[in-house]
Amino acid sequence: MILIIDFGSQYNQLIARRVREAHVYCQIDAPWISLGQIRALSPEGIILSGGPASIYEKGSPSIDPGIFDLRIPVLGICYGMQYMVDALGGEVTKAEKREYGFAELHMKDAAGLFEGIEEQTRCWMSHGDTIRRLPKGFRITASTPNTRVAATENASKGFYGVQFHPEVVHTPKGKKMLRNFLFRVCGCSRSWTMKSFIKESVQEIRSVVGDKKVILGLSGGVDSSVTALLLHQAIGKQLTCIFVDNGLLREGEAEQVKGLFRKHFKVNLRFISARRRFLNRLKGIVDPEKKRKIIGRTFIEAFEGEARNLRGVKFLAQGTLYPDIIESRSAFGGPSAVIKSHHNVGGLPRKMKLTLIEPLKHLFKDEVRVLGKELGLPEDLIWRQPFPGPGLAIRIIADITQARLSILRNVDRILLEEITNRGLYKRLWQSFAVLLPLKSVGIMGDQRTYEHIVAIRAVTSTDAMTADWAKLPHALLGRISNRIINEVRGVNRVVYDISSKPPSTIEWE
Repeated sequence: MILIIDFGSQYNQLIARRVREAHVYCQIDAPWISLGQIRALSPEGIILSGGPASIYEKGSPSIDPGIFDLRIPVLGICYGMQYMVDALGGEVTKAEKREYGFAELHMKDAAGLFEGIEEQTRCWMSHGDTIRRLPKGFRITASTPNTRVAATENASKGFYGVQFHPEVVHTPKGKKMLRNFLFRVCGCSRSWTMKSFIKESVQEIRSVVGDKKVILGLSGGVDSSVTALLLHQAIGKQLTCIFVDNGLLREGEAEQVKGLFRKHFKVNLRFISARRRFLNRLKGIVDPEKKRKIIGRTFIEAFEGEARNLRGVKFLAQGTLYPDIIESRSAFGGPSAVIKSHHNVGGLPRKMKLTLIEPLKHLFKDEVRVLGKELGLPEDLIWRQPFPGPGLAIRIIADITQARLSILRNVDRILLEEITNRGLYKRLWQSFAVLLPLKSVGIMGDQRTYEHIVAIRAVTSTDAMTADWAKLPHALLGRISNRIINEVRGVNRVVYDISSKPPSTIEWE
């Protein structure tokens, strides 16, 4: 187990992913974690992340320097290295020349973090401070033309620091460096697998739940579906899944969920049809945040209404993932800025008085997919692209009507058919359509039309923290546009969104 201390870096999740990819378990904690809590976790190693602060600034994040007396190897990255140097008696100052982007890294010797790596390689820098003086016992192990102390170590104590970011793809040998720390320095074993996770999770769920009952809001997405199957494997009929059909789903989704979980997996499923209730409450609502709140409240109302019909329920299960938890923290306890709240975090209705159980809360999305495969979920559900909790409501940039939903469902169906037929579905993080609050003039059959505009959005990403617009073949875009305009009544123009995240978000609302 590796403990990652979050000093506010935008790359914290990436560090964790790199460790997990090496089949080593890790978790991210805030810098105010106590020494006692660290001892209880018994990590084989500690990684101090980067961060936006300067060590000499008032209020800069810090952890109890007693971690350096625990006889646990420590790797400091960027700010993490500067904190270690400062805490152990060295000196950090503002650099005469800041360093951002690629840099040529020259290593003094191929040992420690750099075992098996050539003497010269590229690395990714992002810093405005530099180390003027190292603590006693440390030596320089790598430099760049601009940064004398690009890496340092006190190998006898197991302390290592790098000014660059080994976790990003822009540092080609970064994975190798991190694995050297994990296996050569910390002595970790490659024991983190989904089979081991299932075994441990089933035991833990049974221990926590006992003979009590659990309810789960099943959406049909990957996260809630995997949660349902994991709980079903652990406690069987003690689990009741509640599916609320809000009328905002894509074509055929509600029926697919019912067939798969009730008939195939024999999960105890309650199906609630609430389409009219949701549409009535969304009538005339345009503001996206109001839409989200109305949908959230109405879902809870429908969910609670069905839950009250069940006796002996003590637990509410949710498909919360690790990024949900990390992103919902404040600065220095997660990413530096919270973009939006997640519906799975802190969403437990107080009056239900149920204990929350989140069996996936330490997993990333790609790990959930591997877990789903181990549990027997079909490929099309495992690789289902993320779908927002509010559904099509936030892909209609206007008030929600049955007519607009029908248009968007048909457009969405055509888009996904074409993306899938070209073998691109799994390669894209998300691909979807947005119905715009605009109409445009067109000509169809020698007649003037004045109809809706739809935008197509397709992005590539690994974890949705950043995303790039997908460079779909022009011929494919042409076919998608042609089919939509010809087959969907009410649409006469299709546009393609070529913005990346950041500065844009993936969803429009």
